[in-house]
Amino acid sequence: MKKLLLPLMLFFLVLMSACSSQPTEKANNSSSAAESKPDTIQYQSENGPIDVPADPKRVVVLTAYTGDLLALGVNLVGVDSWSKMNPHFGTQLKDVAEISDESLEKIIELKPDLIIGSSTSKNLDKLKQIAPTVTYTYGKVDYLTQFLEIGKLLNKEKQAQAWIDDFKQRAHKAGEDIKAKIGKDATVSVIESFDKQLYVFGDNWGRGTEILYQEMKLNMPEKVKEMALKDGYYALSSEVLPQYAGDYVIFSKNSEADNSFQNTAAYKNIPAVKNNRVYEADAKGFYFNDAMTLDYQLAFITRSFLGH
Repeated sequence: MKKLLLPLMLFFLVLMSACSSQPTEKANNSSSAAESKPDTIQYQSENGPIDVPADPKRVVVLTAYTGDLLALGVNLVGVDSWSKMNPHFGTQLKDVAEISDESLEKIIELKPDLIIGSSTSKNLDKLKQIAPTVTYTYGKVDYLTQFLEIGKLLNKEKQAQAWIDDFKQRAHKAGEDIKAKIGKDATVSVIESFDKQLYVFGDNWGRGTEILYQEMKLNMPEKVKEMALKDGYYALSSEVLPQYAGDYVIFSKNSEADNSFQNTAAYKNIPAVKNNRVYEADAKGFYFNDAMTLDYQLAFITRSFLGH
Protein backbone atom coordinates (compact mmCIF):
# COMPACT_ATOMS: atom_id res chain seq x y z
CA MET A 1 0.00 0.00 0.00
CA LYS A 2 2.84 2.37 0.92
CA LYS A 3 4.51 1.57 -2.40
CA LEU A 4 1.31 2.62 -4.16
CA LEU A 5 0.84 5.86 -2.16
CA LEU A 6 4.33 7.22 -2.78
CA PRO A 7 3.98 7.52 -6.61
CA LEU A 8 0.51 9.07 -6.20
CA MET A 9 1.85 11.68 -3.78
CA LEU A 10 4.70 12.50 -6.14
CA PHE A 11 2.22 12.83 -9.04
CA PHE A 12 0.02 15.32 -7.12
CA LEU A 13 3.05 17.34 -6.02
CA VAL A 14 4.23 17.69 -9.63
CA LEU A 15 0.69 18.65 -10.76
CA MET A 16 0.32 21.31 -8.07
CA SER A 17 3.74 22.70 -8.88
CA ALA A 18 2.84 23.01 -12.57
CA CYS A 19 -0.46 24.73 -11.84
CA SER A 20 1.09 27.20 -9.43
CA SER A 21 3.77 28.12 -11.98
CA GLN A 22 1.32 29.00 -14.79
CA PRO A 23 0.18 32.40 -13.49
CA THR A 24 3.80 33.37 -12.93
CA GLU A 25 4.68 32.36 -16.47
CA LYS A 26 1.70 34.35 -17.83
CA ALA A 27 2.65 37.32 -15.69
CA ASN A 28 6.22 37.09 -16.93
CA ASN A 29 5.00 36.90 -20.53
CA SER A 30 2.74 39.94 -20.02
CA SER A 31 5.59 41.82 -18.40
CA SER A 32 7.89 40.96 -21.29
CA ALA A 33 5.27 42.10 -23.80
CA ALA A 34 4.90 45.41 -21.98
CA GLU A 35 8.66 45.86 -21.78
CA SER A 36 9.08 45.07 -25.47
CA LYS A 37 6.93 48.01 -26.64
CA PRO A 38 9.22 50.22 -28.70
CA ASP A 39 9.93 53.81 -27.69
CA THR A 40 10.15 54.84 -31.35
CA ILE A 41 8.66 53.86 -34.67
CA GLN A 42 9.99 54.46 -38.16
CA TYR A 43 7.77 56.77 -40.20
CA GLN A 44 8.07 56.92 -43.97
CA SER A 45 7.99 60.68 -44.54
CA GLU A 46 8.03 62.37 -47.93
CA ASN A 47 11.75 62.97 -47.34
CA GLY A 48 12.53 59.38 -46.36
CA PRO A 49 12.34 57.23 -43.21
CA ILE A 50 12.64 58.94 -39.83
CA ASP A 51 12.51 57.60 -36.27
CA VAL A 52 9.80 59.33 -34.23
CA PRO A 53 8.31 58.73 -30.75
CA ALA A 54 5.84 55.82 -30.65
CA ASP A 55 3.74 57.85 -28.20
CA PRO A 56 4.66 61.54 -28.53
CA LYS A 57 3.91 63.61 -25.44
CA ARG A 58 5.09 67.13 -26.35
CA VAL A 59 4.36 68.08 -29.97
CA VAL A 60 5.04 71.38 -31.74
CA VAL A 61 2.99 72.16 -34.90
CA LEU A 62 4.22 74.88 -37.25
CA THR A 63 1.47 74.65 -39.86
CA ALA A 64 -2.20 73.84 -40.47
CA TYR A 65 -2.41 70.36 -38.90
CA THR A 66 -3.26 71.40 -35.34
CA GLY A 67 -6.88 70.25 -35.62
CA ASP A 68 -5.73 66.82 -36.80
CA LEU A 69 -3.63 66.32 -33.67
CA LEU A 70 -6.40 67.60 -31.41
CA ALA A 71 -8.83 65.17 -33.03
CA LEU A 72 -6.41 62.32 -32.28
CA GLY A 73 -5.97 63.36 -28.65
CA VAL A 74 -2.30 64.34 -28.85
CA ASN A 75 -0.76 66.77 -26.36
CA LEU A 76 0.47 70.00 -27.96
CA VAL A 77 2.98 72.40 -26.43
CA GLY A 78 3.37 74.86 -29.33
CA VAL A 79 1.26 75.87 -32.37
CA ASP A 80 1.30 78.48 -35.15
CA SER A 81 -0.54 81.80 -34.91
CA TRP A 82 -3.32 80.73 -37.32
CA SER A 83 -4.21 77.81 -35.07
CA LYS A 84 -4.00 79.98 -31.97
CA MET A 85 -6.60 82.41 -33.37
CA ASN A 86 -9.04 79.66 -34.39
CA PRO A 87 -12.15 80.15 -32.22
CA HIS A 88 -12.94 76.43 -32.27
CA PHE A 89 -9.53 75.48 -30.83
CA GLY A 90 -9.60 78.14 -28.12
CA THR A 91 -10.13 76.18 -24.92
CA GLN A 92 -7.91 73.29 -25.98
CA LEU A 93 -5.04 75.63 -26.86
CA LYS A 94 -5.47 77.92 -23.86
CA ASP A 95 -2.14 76.93 -22.27
CA VAL A 96 -0.32 76.11 -25.52
CA ALA A 97 2.44 78.49 -26.63
CA GLU A 98 2.23 80.41 -29.90
CA ILE A 99 5.38 79.81 -31.94
CA SER A 100 6.75 80.08 -35.47
CA ASP A 101 9.56 78.49 -37.45
CA GLU A 102 11.74 81.45 -36.43
CA SER A 103 11.22 81.27 -32.64
CA LEU A 104 13.89 78.61 -32.12
CA GLU A 105 14.76 79.53 -28.52
CA LYS A 106 11.14 79.35 -27.50
CA ILE A 107 10.76 75.95 -29.17
CA ILE A 108 13.86 74.67 -27.34
CA GLU A 109 12.31 75.79 -24.03
CA LEU A 110 9.16 73.79 -24.83
CA LYS A 111 11.26 70.57 -24.99
CA PRO A 112 9.24 68.96 -27.82
CA ASP A 113 9.66 65.27 -28.65
CA LEU A 114 8.20 65.81 -32.14
CA ILE A 115 7.94 68.79 -34.51
CA ILE A 116 5.53 68.89 -37.47
CA GLY A 117 6.05 71.51 -40.15
CA SER A 118 5.62 72.38 -43.78
CA SER A 119 8.05 71.72 -46.60
CA THR A 120 8.35 75.52 -46.82
CA SER A 121 9.11 76.01 -43.10
CA LYS A 122 12.28 77.96 -42.31
CA ASN A 123 15.19 76.69 -40.18
CA LEU A 124 14.43 73.02 -40.79
CA ASP A 125 18.05 71.97 -40.23
CA LYS A 126 18.05 73.69 -36.83
CA LEU A 127 14.63 72.33 -35.91
CA LYS A 128 15.84 68.79 -36.62
CA GLN A 129 18.54 69.30 -33.99
CA ILE A 130 15.85 70.07 -31.38
CA ALA A 131 13.57 67.06 -32.02
CA PRO A 132 12.54 64.68 -34.83
CA THR A 133 11.00 66.96 -37.47
CA VAL A 134 8.51 65.80 -40.10
CA THR A 135 7.30 68.07 -42.89
CA TYR A 136 4.49 67.84 -45.43
CA THR A 137 3.91 69.58 -48.76
CA TYR A 138 0.44 71.13 -48.82
CA GLY A 139 -1.74 69.58 -51.52
CA LYS A 140 0.70 66.76 -52.35
CA VAL A 141 -1.97 64.26 -51.25
CA ASP A 142 -5.72 64.72 -50.84
CA TYR A 143 -7.04 66.07 -47.56
CA LEU A 144 -8.18 62.74 -46.07
CA THR A 145 -4.98 60.96 -47.06
CA GLN A 146 -3.16 63.79 -45.29
CA PHE A 147 -5.08 63.09 -42.08
CA LEU A 148 -4.28 59.39 -42.39
CA GLU A 149 -0.59 60.28 -42.78
CA ILE A 150 -0.79 62.31 -39.57
CA GLY A 151 -2.36 59.25 -37.94
CA LYS A 152 0.52 57.04 -39.13
CA LEU A 153 3.07 59.55 -37.84
CA LEU A 154 1.45 59.55 -34.41
CA ASN A 155 1.04 55.76 -34.31
CA LYS A 156 -2.75 56.25 -34.45
CA GLU A 157 -3.54 55.02 -37.96
CA LYS A 158 -6.57 52.93 -36.96
CA GLN A 159 -8.10 55.85 -35.05
CA ALA A 160 -7.56 58.16 -38.03
CA GLN A 161 -9.08 55.67 -40.48
CA ALA A 162 -12.14 55.21 -38.25
CA TRP A 163 -12.68 58.99 -38.22
CA ILE A 164 -12.33 59.16 -42.02
CA ASP A 165 -14.87 56.37 -42.58
CA ASP A 166 -17.37 58.03 -40.24
CA PHE A 167 -16.82 61.50 -41.73
CA LYS A 168 -17.36 60.33 -45.31
CA GLN A 169 -20.57 58.58 -44.30
CA ARG A 170 -21.91 61.68 -42.53
CA ALA A 171 -20.92 64.01 -45.37
CA HIS A 172 -22.48 61.74 -48.01
CA LYS A 173 -25.77 61.52 -46.09
CA ALA A 174 -25.94 65.29 -45.60
CA GLY A 175 -25.11 65.85 -49.27
CA GLU A 176 -27.94 63.61 -50.41
CA ASP A 177 -30.36 65.48 -48.14
CA ILE A 178 -29.15 68.85 -49.43
CA LYS A 179 -29.47 67.85 -53.10
CA ALA A 180 -32.98 66.57 -52.40
CA LYS A 181 -33.87 70.00 -50.99
CA ILE A 182 -32.14 72.43 -53.37
CA GLY A 183 -32.26 70.32 -56.56
CA LYS A 184 -29.51 68.34 -58.24
CA ASP A 185 -28.70 71.16 -60.69
CA ALA A 186 -28.32 73.96 -58.12
CA THR A 187 -24.85 75.56 -57.89
CA VAL A 188 -22.86 76.57 -54.81
CA SER A 189 -19.88 78.90 -54.65
CA VAL A 190 -17.49 79.70 -51.81
CA ILE A 191 -16.12 83.22 -51.42
CA GLU A 192 -13.90 84.91 -48.86
CA SER A 193 -12.86 88.43 -47.96
CA PHE A 194 -9.25 88.89 -46.91
CA ASP A 195 -7.76 92.31 -46.33
CA LYS A 196 -9.05 94.30 -49.34
CA GLN A 197 -9.41 91.35 -51.68
CA LEU A 198 -12.19 88.93 -52.59
CA TYR A 199 -11.53 85.30 -53.45
CA VAL A 200 -13.54 82.43 -54.89
CA PHE A 201 -12.42 78.84 -54.32
CA GLY A 202 -12.14 75.52 -56.17
CA ASP A 203 -12.58 72.10 -54.60
CA ASN A 204 -9.49 71.67 -52.43
CA TRP A 205 -8.62 74.87 -50.61
CA GLY A 206 -10.37 74.52 -47.25
CA ARG A 207 -13.36 76.78 -46.49
CA GLY A 208 -15.63 73.72 -46.77
CA THR A 209 -14.80 73.20 -50.45
CA GLU A 210 -13.67 69.59 -50.00
CA ILE A 211 -17.01 68.78 -48.35
CA LEU A 212 -19.23 70.63 -50.81
CA TYR A 213 -17.60 69.49 -54.04
CA GLN A 214 -15.66 66.29 -53.28
CA GLU A 215 -17.88 64.57 -50.74
CA MET A 216 -21.34 66.00 -51.40
CA LYS A 217 -20.79 66.35 -55.18
CA LEU A 218 -22.62 69.69 -55.28
CA ASN A 219 -22.24 71.76 -58.43
CA MET A 220 -19.67 74.51 -58.91
CA PRO A 221 -20.58 77.46 -61.16
CA GLU A 222 -18.95 77.22 -64.59
CA LYS A 223 -17.04 80.48 -64.13
CA VAL A 224 -15.55 79.20 -60.87
CA LYS A 225 -14.52 75.95 -62.57
CA GLU A 226 -12.82 77.96 -65.29
CA MET A 227 -10.83 80.26 -63.04
CA ALA A 228 -10.39 78.60 -59.63
CA LEU A 229 -10.42 74.83 -60.08
CA LYS A 230 -6.81 74.45 -61.22
CA ASP A 231 -5.05 76.66 -58.65
CA GLY A 232 -7.61 76.20 -55.87
CA TYR A 233 -8.53 79.88 -55.59
CA TYR A 234 -8.96 82.99 -57.70
CA ALA A 235 -8.82 86.67 -56.74
CA LEU A 236 -11.56 88.86 -58.19
CA SER A 237 -13.13 92.29 -57.88
CA SER A 238 -16.52 92.90 -56.33
CA GLU A 239 -17.77 94.18 -59.69
CA VAL A 240 -17.45 90.74 -61.32
CA LEU A 241 -18.55 88.75 -58.26
CA PRO A 242 -22.07 88.21 -59.68
CA GLN A 243 -20.51 86.12 -62.48
CA TYR A 244 -19.03 83.71 -59.89
CA ALA A 245 -21.92 83.55 -57.45
CA GLY A 246 -23.86 80.29 -57.46
CA ASP A 247 -27.50 79.76 -56.56
CA TYR A 248 -26.16 79.42 -53.03
CA VAL A 249 -23.08 81.11 -51.56
CA ILE A 250 -20.91 80.18 -48.58
CA PHE A 251 -19.19 83.38 -47.41
CA SER A 252 -16.06 82.84 -45.28
CA LYS A 253 -16.13 86.31 -43.73
CA ASN A 254 -13.27 88.13 -42.03
CA SER A 255 -14.66 90.77 -39.72
CA GLU A 256 -11.39 92.76 -40.00
CA ALA A 257 -11.46 92.78 -43.82
CA ASP A 258 -13.02 95.37 -46.08
CA ASN A 259 -16.54 94.00 -46.52
CA SER A 260 -18.01 97.20 -47.97
CA PHE A 261 -18.78 95.33 -51.21
CA GLN A 262 -21.82 93.93 -49.37
CA ASN A 263 -23.33 97.42 -49.48
CA THR A 264 -23.08 97.77 -53.28
CA ALA A 265 -25.99 97.39 -55.68
CA ALA A 266 -24.03 94.75 -57.63
CA TYR A 267 -23.85 92.53 -54.55
CA LYS A 268 -27.41 93.17 -53.38
CA ASN A 269 -28.77 92.18 -56.80
CA ILE A 270 -27.10 88.77 -56.83
CA PRO A 271 -29.96 86.20 -56.81
CA ALA A 272 -28.44 84.27 -53.88
CA VAL A 273 -28.38 87.50 -51.86
CA LYS A 274 -31.92 88.52 -52.80
CA ASN A 275 -33.20 85.03 -51.91
CA ASN A 276 -31.36 84.86 -48.54
CA ARG A 277 -29.14 82.05 -49.76
CA VAL A 278 -25.82 83.47 -48.55
CA TYR A 279 -24.48 81.69 -45.47
CA GLU A 280 -21.79 83.57 -43.53
CA ALA A 281 -19.15 81.71 -41.54
CA ASP A 282 -16.36 83.08 -39.34
CA ALA A 283 -13.30 82.82 -41.61
CA LYS A 284 -10.91 82.28 -38.68
CA GLY A 285 -12.57 78.97 -37.92
CA PHE A 286 -13.21 78.08 -41.54
CA TYR A 287 -9.83 78.31 -43.30
CA PHE A 288 -8.38 74.82 -43.19
CA ASN A 289 -9.26 71.18 -43.78
CA ASP A 290 -7.98 69.47 -40.64
CA ALA A 291 -10.28 66.96 -38.92
CA MET A 292 -11.68 69.32 -36.28
CA THR A 293 -12.33 72.09 -38.81
CA LEU A 294 -13.96 69.61 -41.19
CA ASP A 295 -16.34 68.56 -38.43
CA TYR A 296 -17.25 72.20 -37.84
CA GLN A 297 -17.64 72.90 -41.57
CA LEU A 298 -19.89 69.87 -42.06
CA ALA A 299 -22.10 70.95 -39.17
CA PHE A 300 -22.23 74.53 -40.53
CA ILE A 301 -23.10 73.41 -44.08
CA THR A 302 -25.76 70.98 -42.86
CA ARG A 303 -27.32 73.59 -40.58
CA SER A 304 -27.22 76.30 -43.27
CA PHE A 305 -28.89 74.26 -46.01
CA LEU A 306 -31.18 72.04 -43.97
CA GLY A 307 -31.85 74.14 -40.89
CA HIS A 308 -30.61 71.57 -38.38
